[in-house]
Amino acid sequence: MNWYEKLNQYFPVEEMKSKEHMETLLKEKGNVYYKDEGPYHVLMYAEFSNFSFVDYLFVSKESRGMGLGKKTLQMLKDKNKPIILEVEPVNYEDTDTEKRLRFYAREGFEHAASIGYCRRSVATGEENSMEILYWAPNGETEEDIYEAMKKAYKDIHSYKVEELYGETHEPVSKVLTYKEVDKENVLEPFTNQIAN
Repeated sequence: MNWYEKLNQYFPVEEMKSKEHMETLLKEKGNVYYKDEGPYHVLMYAEFSNFSFVDYLFVSKESRGMGLGKKTLQMLKDKNKPIILEVEPVNYEDTDTEKRLRFYAREGFEHAASIGYCRRSVATGEENSMEILYWAPNGETEEDIYEAMKKAYKDIHSYKVEELYGETHEPVSKVLTYKEVDKENVLEPFTNQIAN
């Protein structure tokens, strides 16, 4: 199974970029967009001067518990700049979402509760709400993360969308919002488990 098939099998259709989109990013934005893959993992990420953005992280079920996800993230943490990623809201009927959030809480990620993120999927046309998680080694604020996420949306998610899919992405101002009033922290239940 190739890297795209692994991602496509794991991530919901509404979250997936087309293979052509990812290959275009790798080719035309190769100074920013990268693929790190091995037999049991695929990491697609963008590295900007002041943050890293995880587009997709897949670790195969058969290798879970072996520390592969931790090692993969450590490569990005070693760069000593914020790491930003999107996750599905917790769904207690889908144990994967819970495991994913528990993993990121263990890895020291925080929930950007003041950032709202909802975009229309180019694959399904449906609205897709996601949560933003971040790791901030130098005390970066949620406002810093919001600015970085806007850049990731414009430079990665929206790159050549009209050319590749025949439609435009919604403007960043419609997709991302910043409110001082915090939503519920989706990592709190898992952070509390780690502390106990």
